[in-house]
Amino acid sequence: MTKKQVYNFAPGPAMLPRPVMKKAQEEFLDWNGTGMSVMEVSHRSKEFIALAQESEADLREILGIPANYKVLFLQGGASSQFAMVPMNLLQGGKSADYIVTGSWSSKAYKEAQRHGKVRVAATSKEQNYMTIPDRGAWQLDKDAAYVYICSNETIGGVEFQEVPDVGPAPLVADLTSHALSRPVDVSKFGLIIAGSQKNIGPAGLAIVIIRDDLIGKESERLPSLLDYAHMVANESMSNTPPTFSWYIAALVFKWIKAEGGLKVMEQRAIQRSGKLYAAIDASGFYKNPVDKPYRSRMNVPFTLPDEKLDAKFLSEAKAAGLEALKGHRSVGGMRASIYNAMPMEGVDALIDFMRDFEKRHG
Repeated sequence: MTKKQVYNFAPGPAMLPRPVMKKAQEEFLDWNGTGMSVMEVSHRSKEFIALAQESEADLREILGIPANYKVLFLQGGASSQFAMVPMNLLQGGKSADYIVTGSWSSKAYKEAQRHGKVRVAATSKEQNYMTIPDRGAWQLDKDAAYVYICSNETIGGVEFQEVPDVGPAPLVADLTSHALSRPVDVSKFGLIIAGSQKNIGPAGLAIVIIRDDLIGKESERLPSLLDYAHMVANESMSNTPPTFSWYIAALVFKWIKAEGGLKVMEQRAIQRSGKLYAAIDASGFYKNPVDKPYRSRMNVPFTLPDEKLDAKFLSEAKAAGLEALKGHRSVGGMRASIYNAMPMEGVDALIDFMRDFEKRHG
């Protein structure tokens, strides 16, 4: 076991709550008295079915999911949903509107083009995806099958702070990078997708929350495993689901409830990000390029005054126990991902290191 305190700022797969990891460690060889690991237990067993049902109940409680929404635990991350959303919701020849505010909404739009009629209703591309277009500038089609947003762009560090009003069309949102970090009024959405590898659990699981009226009849055209109606009818178990990821997610839901729910998660997120942004803004050395009203609470990118210092910063940070601070290859610089599991001590350690590095190289 490492003796050095390590804080993992990775954007995903990301750090998990320590109590969750300890619980999984304790149960690893003997889960629920079965004498087997949860990874070895059949997803059809009464033990795993009970876990699945309880985890859904916990998630419904945490998010306040209305009764007229179904919850799915599916294989793959949010990227698989970039195809499933249009494949399921664009049947009948309708088109969809996409709000493109960064890398992930851009990828979702490009994938959707393969499966139906889609259009960009607003974009911040000309601003290098460092802001969200003013709502009044969105060119929405009132007859659109849906309006798509990525409510937190992991790479650029841009976050919707409020759920936008998109009129009569259902709002489809990729919540992957800030799912379970704040209370959400699920009734304002038609469909929510979230990959698990940020605030929910290990990679490999995608959670889908879909309103009943958007679930069509099973399609003869769609592959069964890509058909929401089919997966709803089979309670996410048409085939073997990612059982270990689902198990960890179930533990995370219990942890969130025990910690006080999403209001507590949000308070902590505001404190962590606020402290880090304040340190960046007070510095003449570090810069955050994001339009302040849309700064993400989860993903904080920042740059140094000279790119030549980047490698040294990363090397020294790693030696200090601050891991995975390298920015995405498409934007460079640094990025601190501070999800629910990141303690304030980790943010404090990062700020202390940043100040020391500035003194030595500023």
